[in-house]
Amino acid sequence: MPDLNHGDDAAAVNSLRSAVMRLSRRLKHQRVDESLSPTEMSVLGTLSLCGRATPGELARKEHVQPPSMTRIVALLEAKGLVRLEPHPEDRRQKVVTPTEQAEAMLEESRRKRNAFLATLVECLDEDEWAKLRAAAPVLEKLAHL
Repeated sequence: MPDLNHGDDAAAVNSLRSAVMRLSRRLKHQRVDESLSPTEMSVLGTLSLCGRATPGELARKEHVQPPSMTRIVALLEAKGLVRLEPHPEDRRQKVVTPTEQAEAMLEESRRKRNAFLATLVECLDEDEWAKLRAAAPVLEKLAHL
């Protein structure tokens, strides 16, 4: 097990944290719709991946409190980006589904962010690019823990 409190391992963790945060900030600025908050975009991205979810499920996946998610879903519904439908098994709940407008906006946002990353990657040499490609699945795993 690596020693994450001292030496090279601690330095690597610090460097990774700093780089991920800076890159994340830069990517957040590559938005298609400036009227949506990063949290709203994240909720739409989660819905795009899972197709549909209850507000409670979204709150757990997004690590926010259920009342906060209720407000976010209401804002997204008012903007025409999600639909609320009756839950098929529990009439007390609703299911949130992204609209076609949301899917189109997400696709454009992904294209814009991918293009931004592609311009950054062009600055890497072959060896650096190979290492980054190899690290991508590990970073993906960390993002979903």
